Formats: sequence, structure tokens, C-alpha cells
Amino acid sequence: MDQHTRQRRLQPVNDAQLSRESWKIFQIMAEFVEGFERLAEIRPAVSIFGSARTAPDHRWYKLAEEIALALSDCGFSVVSGGGPGIMEAANKGAFAGPSPSIGLNIILPHEQAGNPYQDISLNFRHFFSRKVMFVKYASAYVVLPGGFGTLDELAEILTLVQTGKTRRIPIILVHRPFWEGLIDWFRNSLVEAGTIDAEDINLFQILDTPKEVVDAIFAHYDKRGFGPSPREQEILLDL
Repeated sequence: MDQHTRQRRLQPVNDAQLSRESWKIFQIMAEFVEGFERLAEIRPAVSIFGSARTAPDHRWYKLAEEIALALSDCGFSVVSGGGPGIMEAANKGAFAGPSPSIGLNIILPHEQAGNPYQDISLNFRHFFSRKVMFVKYASAYVVLPGGFGTLDELAEILTLVQTGKTRRIPIILVHRPFWEGLIDWFRNSLVEAGTIDAEDINLFQILDTPKEVVDAIFAHYDKRGFGPSPREQEILLDL
């Protein structure tokens, strides 16, 4: 294809569309500013993830609720995606405890609807600004069974910690039978192919009970405070 043909295939710039795209930056800025202002005082906090499709009578829902209540009783704010399923269970457990229950709701064409168990509720149009809020204020990540969205959040935090773009925090996968196949694939495919280091498997752990989750988080911070150090604060500024 010659240069003339390529140029003819380029769509002309629509001034109205360009103006709309440019103004979008202010909406994005507003999401960050509101998030920073409303979440600044929630530390220490734990972000909990899991499927929006898990029914309230499912054992995973009950497990998420129990973990969130145990964390709330220990003084941790609990942050979830604000929707139904395991997100609702996390907010419900935290809401029953003494510490804040936070929902970072995402506006979607379908599926997502905010649950009623939120002391602090934020609404996002953009996944990327919402992801920053999950990471920036988290002292730990607790990941229960879920689908693409849950895997996306897991891959996000693993990448950020692996590359040093955020501080090292506990990353806990809950319910061993669900996660073992994926972890075997990490070892047998990713490590074997050299696309990750064998040591990267140590970035996370698999646990099964609320007590194990709470104990693992406290063990990680046994010799330091839950808040980020001055060096970690600088890292989080460039998240």
C-alpha cells in the first residue's frame, strides 16, 4: 500500500469529537480527586475481590463475609468493587463490623449494581482510575474466586509489585481448590518458559480460612507499621 492510499484511509479529525475527548480529562481528574479526598483516612485497608455472580447462599459468599468481618473487627477498612456477589459479601461483613466498608462502584452497561452495605461509596466511569484507588490505600489484597475482572485485578497487583511500581503487600488467594490449577500453570508454563522468575510465585500465598488470612496480614507487618514508609509513599505517588 503506497503512502497516498494510506493517507486516504485515515479518518478526518472531527472537531466536535476531538473537543469532547479533550474535555474528558476533567472527568478523569474529578474521579481521582474525589477518590483521594474521600479515601485518605481509611488506612489500614484491605481490598477484597471476587465474582459478582456468586449467590448469597453460596459458600464463597459466606466465606468472603466472614473474612471481611474478621478484618473489620481487627481495625481494617474493607474495600470492594461495590457490586453484587462476593463484592457485596465483603461490604456486608465489613458493614457489620466497627471499621469502614468502602465500595468502589463501576458504571457498566449491565451487571453492576451497587450493594447497600457501603459506608463510603464512590462511582467510577473508568476502570483505570478505580484500579489506582484499590492499590493506593491497600495494606493487603484478598482475592476470592472470580472471573475476568477478578483475574484482571490480580494480574494488576502482581505486575505492580513485581516491577516495583507499588510497595510489597500481602496478596492472598482464598480457596485453594479454585486457584491451584492456575498456580500450577504459572509454575509449569510461565516459569518454565522464563516469562516470570521462579521467585515471583512467592509474591502471593493461597489460604482457606478467615483466621489464616488475618494472621498472614499481621505476620507481614509484624516488624513495621501498616502505613507506607517515606520511600513507599514516593513510589505510590508515581503509581
